[in-house]
Amino acid sequence: MIQLSKLERLKSSYFLSQPHQPFFILAFINAIFSMIFFALFFEGVLISIVPTRYYHAYSFIYLFFTPAFFAFLFTTFPRFSATEPILQKEYLRVFIYYSVGSIITLFSTFISIPLFSTGMLLIFIGHILALKILLHIYKISPQKEKFDQLWILIAMCFGVFAHFTLLITLWIPKLYLFSIQTAIYLYLFLLIFTIAQRMVPFFSHSPIEKHIERFKVIVGLLCLHVLLEITQHNSSFLVDFILSYLFLRELKRWKLPFPNENPLLWILHIALFWIPISFLLSSITSLLGLIYGSSFLYLGIHTLALGFFLTMLIGFGTRVTIGHSGNLMRADKYTKYLFYGTQIVIFFRILTSLTDNFMIFFKLSAIAWLVLFGAWGYRFFTVLIFGKKLD
Repeated sequence: MIQLSKLERLKSSYFLSQPHQPFFILAFINAIFSMIFFALFFEGVLISIVPTRYYHAYSFIYLFFTPAFFAFLFTTFPRFSATEPILQKEYLRVFIYYSVGSIITLFSTFISIPLFSTGMLLIFIGHILALKILLHIYKISPQKEKFDQLWILIAMCFGVFAHFTLLITLWIPKLYLFSIQTAIYLYLFLLIFTIAQRMVPFFSHSPIEKHIERFKVIVGLLCLHVLLEITQHNSSFLVDFILSYLFLRELKRWKLPFPNENPLLWILHIALFWIPISFLLSSITSLLGLIYGSSFLYLGIHTLALGFFLTMLIGFGTRVTIGHSGNLMRADKYTKYLFYGTQIVIFFRILTSLTDNFMIFFKLSAIAWLVLFGAWGYRFFTVLIFGKKLD
C-alpha cells in the first residue's frame, strides 16, 4: 500500500502532468551523457565495446532527438487533429520504456553488447508504442484535411524502420549506412520539416499555402539521396544541390518576417535557413570527395543535424516549456544567449571538418554542446519539473 501511494503521488506530480515535461528532461539528460561518453570514447579515455560511430549515431538519433520531438508531438499532435489530449498512462508507458532503455544503453556501452542490445530493444518498443499512439489519433481525428499529420506518420514509420535496421546492424554491419541515411533524411529531416512547415509560419503570423507537389518532389529527392549514398558514397552531390535550391525557393516563398526582434521567432527562422546551407555544403563536399578523395567528416549531415534539427529543437523546446508553464511567452536575455549558443556549437562543428586541427575544434564543439545543454537545463529544468515561474 505504501508503494502504491508513492506511485500515485508520482503520477499526480507536476513533472508528469504534461507529456512534454518528462520527455524534454530525458532527451536533454541523454544529450549530456551521450556527448560526455562519445568524447571520452573518441579521446581513448574509455573503451567502447560497441563501435564508436555506431554509438554516436544511435545515441543522438534515438536517445536525444527522438524523445525530444516526442515531447513536442505528444503535446501538439492531438491539437493538430482536433482530438482529446493523450492520456497520461499512454505517454508514461512510452516514457518508462525510453528512460529504462536509455539508462541501460548509455551505461552498458563499455560493458556488454547483449546488454546494450537489451536497452536498444526497450527503446525500440517505446518507439513503436509512440507511433501507435499517433496513428490512433490520426484515425479518430474528425478533420478532413490531414496532410501534415499523414506526413508526420510517414516520417515516424521511416524512423521505426530505420530503428529496426540499426538494431540488427550490430550483427549485420552492412546495414549501417542504409539505416543512418534513412534515419537522418527520411525520418528526422522529414519529421522536423513537416512540423516546421506547419508551425513556424503560424507562430510568425505569416500563413502559407502549402506547395504540395513541390513537397512530394522534395521527398522523392530525399529518397534518391539515400539510394545514391548507399550505392556510392558522395554520389548525391547533384541531388543535394537541387535540394538546396528548392528549399531556398520554398523559404523565399514563405516570406517570413526575418530579421525579427522576437528571439522566439528568429531562432526558428535561422533553423530553417540552415536547410539550404547544409545541403549546399553537402553538395560541395561530396563533389570534392569524389574528385580528390577528400574527407570532411560528414560535414553535410552534421550541419543539417545541428543547424536545422538542434536549432529547431531548442527553439521549439523553449517555446513549449515557457508557454505550457504559465509563464509569459517571451525570451529574456539569458534565453537569447542560449539561442546564440546553438550557433556557436554549429560554428565549431563546421570548423572541425574544415581545418587540419580537427581535434581542437572537436573538443571545443563538445564543450560548447555540454555548456549549451547544461545552461538550458539550469534555466528550464525547474520549470519542467516543478512549474517554476520565471522572472
